[in-house]
Amino acid sequence: MFGLAHCSTCQKAQAELEAHGWNVAFRDVQKEPLSQAERQSLADDFSDKIINRASLTWRGMSEDQRAADPVTMMGEKPSVMKRPAIVAGDLRLLGWTANVKRALDVPA
Repeated sequence: MFGLAHCSTCQKAQAELEAHGWNVAFRDVQKEPLSQAERQSLADDFSDKIINRASLTWRGMSEDQRAADPVTMMGEKPSVMKRPAIVAGDLRLLGWTANVKRALDVPA
């Protein structure tokens, strides 16, 4: 699971997953930045949905910064990444919605 340690949604997702038997390896992308290849992989998996356009980070960015590709954007401002990004086997899930919970057998 990729996200931010101080993100309440990431905290909630991790707690609920662990309560339902998942062993969660959490990576705070702010404290332990993703490599270029890791950012590219997330962008390949989620396309431009990996960018959280409702975030304070996004709203504070200039038009030039917003025009960057997702890989560059996440490298410069890790907190612009939508979270949590969950990689579980063949599953690639984004956010903590009812659909994501269902996919992971966590009651919604």
